[in-house]
Amino acid sequence: MATNSLDAVIQDLVIANRILAKEEVVDAYGHVSMRHPDNPNHFLIARSVAPELVTADDIVELDLDGQPVRDETRTLYLERFIHAAIFEARPEIMAVVHAHAEDTLPFGIADATRLRPVIHSGSFIGAGVPVWDIADNFGDTNLLVTNMAQGRDLAKCLGGSSVALMRGHGFASAGRSLIEVVRMSVYLPRNARALMRAQQLGGTIKYLSQGEIDARNRGYSPYSAETWRAWEYWANKAGCGHMLTRPGG
Repeated sequence: MATNSLDAVIQDLVIANRILAKEEVVDAYGHVSMRHPDNPNHFLIARSVAPELVTADDIVELDLDGQPVRDETRTLYLERFIHAAIFEARPEIMAVVHAHAEDTLPFGIADATRLRPVIHSGSFIGAGVPVWDIADNFGDTNLLVTNMAQGRDLAKCLGGSSVALMRGHGFASAGRSLIEVVRMSVYLPRNARALMRAQQLGGTIKYLSQGEIDARNRGYSPYSAETWRAWEYWANKAGCGHMLTRPGG
């Protein structure tokens, strides 16, 4: 993950798809993208295919309107506008995930409890996760983000946060690197499960403090030995460890 060459980026994007599928963050649906290493106004994402099946040949290059930059006859993800709008709104963001992880869904439906970090590995979602409701500005839809107007509305709700829940649908997460957004998306539903189980036990919920969140973030690097250990583990678990390129630092 140390090199920015296009081939290496595409290979890492394939690995990310396989990891998210193996960790049950995505199933037949859901997608992960990465900003193009040479053109910040373009991004890379798979054509419309189940993440577990993505290969390098499936990766396409889109612009920030969600349109292919070259002739493309294959079907694209309908909700590619989620990625385009977030990349457009957040220049520092290098990778985006959209998924429907089941454990996150209740927190976008019930307003009694906000999704907040309760475990150390959940710190990267931030102090609180906003909830975007497509009905607020677009009325009755099929709940899918199918154009740039809807994508930009979601990106506005996301604001400077790392994750936004999508009411009755799933979530969108944004990271400064591919490995960061994958890590965040893997631990988001785990944090949600821990919070729901703690509520079942009853009593006061002890959330991570802002100081604890800040301390975790200060110690984070997308290319640290600790981070590489997780990436290597997940990749091997997903059967694509042979595709790894070890980071340089």
